[in-house]
Amino acid sequence: SLPAKLINGGIAGLIGVTCVFPIDLAKTRLQNQQNGQRMYTSLSDCLIKTIRSEGYFGMYRGAAVNLTLVTPEKAIKLAANDFFRHHLSKDGKKLTLLREMLAGCGAGTCQVIVTTPMEMLKIQLQDAGRIAAQKKLMAAQAQWYSSPAAAAAEPAVETRTTATQITRELLRSKGIAGLYKGLGATLLRDVPFSIVYFPLFANLNKLGQKDPNVKAPFYVSFLSGCVAGSTAAVAVNPCDVIKTRLQSLQRGVNEDTYSGILDCTKKIWQREGPTAFFKGAYCRALVIAPLFGIAQVVYFIGIAEFLLDMLPKHRA
Repeated sequence: SLPAKLINGGIAGLIGVTCVFPIDLAKTRLQNQQNGQRMYTSLSDCLIKTIRSEGYFGMYRGAAVNLTLVTPEKAIKLAANDFFRHHLSKDGKKLTLLREMLAGCGAGTCQVIVTTPMEMLKIQLQDAGRIAAQKKLMAAQAQWYSSPAAAAAEPAVETRTTATQITRELLRSKGIAGLYKGLGATLLRDVPFSIVYFPLFANLNKLGQKDPNVKAPFYVSFLSGCVAGSTAAVAVNPCDVIKTRLQSLQRGVNEDTYSGILDCTKKIWQREGPTAFFKGAYCRALVIAPLFGIAQVVYFIGIAEFLLDMLPKHRA
């Protein structure tokens, strides 16, 4: 049932995000680094420096936004894919690869309604620590060289902002369109991701089914979700880098600004080289693999069906 699908998707999203959010924070900070003042060299270096400067909970900056909006986001994604698969297979025939890809495309298109503002707010909060640390480092370097103007400069003090403050400011200055900055780049990432992920998962999961009418064991669903998720994540990482850069409202010292997808692509290619499009790719794979593995296990076990079945018994 639709309520069960929505509950399953929501539970899966909450569990998955809680487990992998620190890696996602590192991914955002690594992707936003441009040539010049680089704060982090790797995933482990980013997490260690974050804990030292911001404490353990610094790794969960922006998690509240994700935990709030990941439920509708994952629910829409998983339920929409099932909806499109159901309607594309009404003739009773087995879904072809093309129809599976079309179902994934539909799911990816539907989810951006929630994904775009969620990512927009999350990125501001995740990257705030990197920008503040960079400003402090630049101030310290200026004082070290003892130039008159720089010596008087005080180390930058980070002002903690909240998702609510960012939302109010964007709505006040740009209206609802402010929350949907980077919508095109989000579509460019999420639609191909779903086109790759859902057919790949469905076919991998079928390999573990002894009977077409019986669900695959939970470990098969978990591994299928991990493999399909990490493969799709790496495949669309260039689009994720572009999306992250476009949705960042604040820039570090001497970092480029972008007017759109083409301008961003051109500047990254010319100034940082083609390898820059794969910044944070392994972090993204580490985030997506367990996230979708957990999601598919929860979804296929059917926790929501169990809870909904218990309600009438409890009332009785």
